[in-house]
Amino acid sequence: MLRLLSDENFNGEIVRGLFRANPTIDLVRVQDVGLLAADDPTILASAAENGRVLLTHDNATMPAFAHDRVSAGQPMPGRVHCQ
Repeated sequence: MLRLLSDENFNGEIVRGLFRANPTIDLVRVQDVGLLAADDPTILASAAENGRVLLTHDNATMPAFAHDRVSAGQPMPGRVHCQ
């Protein structure tokens, strides 16, 4: 099953829509897991440790940090950028 983590500023309408479409979806928000205001590397590390794909609107800084993880051979379950 796909496990998801939504970034702090990820659109709540999308999160609610995902839950309406599939009430059993395995999606948590950073706010729900003690990562509110955490920096990008910490969020990516948590997503990796928990096997979650990150949902984010951050196309400014998050891609570089994700690339850094992959380049360093660290786990990176995935990152989905939504407009």
